[in-house]
Amino acid sequence: MAGKPKLHYTKGRGKMESIRWLLATAGVEFEEEFIETKEDLEKLRNNGVLLFQQVPLVEIDGMKMVQTRAILSYIAAKYNLYGKDLKERAWIDMYVEGTTDLMGMIMYLPFQPADTKEKNLALIIERATTRYFPVYEKALKDHGQDYLVGNKLSWADVHLLEAILMTEECKPDILSAFPLLQAFKGRISNIPTIKKFLQPGSQRKPPADEKYIATVKKIFNI
Repeated sequence: MAGKPKLHYTKGRGKMESIRWLLATAGVEFEEEFIETKEDLEKLRNNGVLLFQQVPLVEIDGMKMVQTRAILSYIAAKYNLYGKDLKERAWIDMYVEGTTDLMGMIMYLPFQPADTKEKNLALIIERATTRYFPVYEKALKDHGQDYLVGNKLSWADVHLLEAILMTEECKPDILSAFPLLQAFKGRISNIPTIKKFLQPGSQRKPPADEKYIATVKKIFNI
């Protein structure tokens, strides 16, 4: 029997968090080996396991996988969270790309200079409420189903919930104009594996604090 997937990353969210979410949703137990110093990262690079010298790195099914999108696609397909055909997969990809763009903005916010943070936070809220969330609200309204694609839980739903919770950390009432997304958030949050991941003590990581930001800057020479 294959061992548990092993995740190599810093002890925070970053690009690995969506991978943690997807594995947790699929009910897959995983181990984590944290990169805590510049030397830890150099050791991985020198071992030749980082194809492009970058993390995330996930050891799974005898592979050492890099590149966030490739890892997520593999996990989604392996655990039946990637639609039933090419058209459904295309929709899932489109929805995921949208939430990835939004989450990227939020992810980099704590690393930005103090004088630009307020402006960028306002931009995140504006984009979330005028560009991204209306798309998902409309999708749920148009097909009247519980999930974004194929009326079955997919990677698109998991990614959207993660994005919603991240934007609520920026503005708690951000869903006030999106009743269907509010209901969606409640439904998806209550799926047993996801509910477990959202409980304290899970492998879900907290938002970046000053200590984590300082550690990341040191490891990656930012």
